Amino acid sequence: MYDFRKSVAALVTAASVGGLLGAIPAGAQAQTLKVVMHSDVKILDPIWTTAYIQRNFGYMVWDTLFAYDEKFASKPQMVEKYDVSADKLTWTFTLRDGLVWSNGSPVTGEDCIASIKRWAARDSMGQKMMASVAGFEAVDAKTFKMKMKEPYGLVLESLGKPSSNVPFMMPKKTAETDPMQQIKVEDVIGSGPFTFKADEWKPGEKIVFLKNTKYKPRSEPASGLAGGKVVKLDRVEWIAMPDVQTQVAALENGEIDMIESPGHDLLPLLAKNKDIKLFSANPLGNQYAFRFNSLFKPFDNPKIRHAVMVAFGQEDFLKATIGDPKWYKVCKAPFVCGTPLASDAGMADVLNQNAAKAKELLKEAGYDGTPVVLMQSTDLQVLTNLAPVAKAQMEAAGFKVDMQSMDWQTLVGRRAKKDPPDKGGWNAFLTSWVAADILNPVMAGFFNASCDKAMFGWPCDEQIEKLRDAFSKETDPAKQKEIAMALQKRWVEAPTHINVGQWYAPMAMRTTVEGMMVAPAPVFWNVSKK
Repeated sequence: MYDFRKSVAALVTAASVGGLLGAIPAGAQAQTLKVVMHSDVKILDPIWTTAYIQRNFGYMVWDTLFAYDEKFASKPQMVEKYDVSADKLTWTFTLRDGLVWSNGSPVTGEDCIASIKRWAARDSMGQKMMASVAGFEAVDAKTFKMKMKEPYGLVLESLGKPSSNVPFMMPKKTAETDPMQQIKVEDVIGSGPFTFKADEWKPGEKIVFLKNTKYKPRSEPASGLAGGKVVKLDRVEWIAMPDVQTQVAALENGEIDMIESPGHDLLPLLAKNKDIKLFSANPLGNQYAFRFNSLFKPFDNPKIRHAVMVAFGQEDFLKATIGDPKWYKVCKAPFVCGTPLASDAGMADVLNQNAAKAKELLKEAGYDGTPVVLMQSTDLQVLTNLAPVAKAQMEAAGFKVDMQSMDWQTLVGRRAKKDPPDKGGWNAFLTSWVAADILNPVMAGFFNASCDKAMFGWPCDEQIEKLRDAFSKETDPAKQKEIAMALQKRWVEAPTHINVGQWYAPMAMRTTVEGMMVAPAPVFWNVSKK
């Protein structure tokens, strides 16, 4: 444990010395954007957890070596230039001039090496890349090399991974924090477009960011998460406001400027207000997922996990959470309908809500009535009604379900625990992935089946891992699709999770807000108020 007050004091002192707080030029009018995000911020480490609110926090404070543009191409971000040797075994990266941490010290190659290592210890895509990495070398202050054991086809895609976990670059001291431990508040030292104002952070109330006056944006126009991150705001406040009706009233009254995730049932009302606009920043949408804990009964048995996939049908999940078919899509393809790897291969007999068949499969698998501890998030409207639907569909198939309710941040903390379900652990929960996270089996974290190295749920499946390895080393798109289809068929037999439908959601904002980016994560560079 560490003393939070001393930590905040240390950071504030560093901020004052380094000039983090900046100053508004004489005669200029300060621009403050007040936003209600989808969740409160209680954790500051975007590597320790995949929760999207921590990812969003990360994009405010830190920067990345590469970033995906609006066409999902990985472009240099902190990197000025890079080179790969003819044998594809040595990658050389040179950082841009003028990159400094918010405490004034320069960003170095050693910082980046340590950051890549920490990110890769927790991230599905990072783990696969590091399995092919022989080592790193810091050539000079701005240049480092990554040496490979064998050619690897997804280096740029990995270093530019757009969503959880994002390979944010952090100072070496911060990045040397044990990946299984959270970084401390005083270690939130970034090189990104904003700085975190620790002395104003009040969990449950608000979190504040200021324009980073030391940040040097790229010269090209912003595109997706790439390009010039030009900050036009002086201050951004994320306001904690869990009640959706209160959010809408505050937006209509001009007390806040934006709602990241407005309730779908209130969208028709918002659309009628001439002072409010709806903005779809993520055209590929999102995918709901039911995640198993494979360590304990009953889901240590892949046949029982498969039975859940037979019991489930997507429509009920989508109706209960989204409601209007305009904003959802029934889609069996785990790699997102409308993308190159989308396929229903192997899925004809699953996700049909076939309770009778699921009962037969449970009997064959030897299910003994072990209760399923199903965690329900209650404070995020887009998740709240998922667990009751899962409970109903599982009980119709013969499962015993113990649904336990909690707020999302409590669920995020609990899902990281490997305790037995009857000792404070869990068997299953539901969440959502942004489509940009799950476009292939290496990127999609829930397909990681590498046992203790996998994400929470810790599935173990040698066949899935061999196919993920093959995909990562293949560069021919047609062959990649064949591998992905083969993996998908194996996954149906021994699922690590279940996709329970695609959904879409616009942001709601005052018409005075301009410049929001089309990107898989909400970002606040390029944004201004008129």
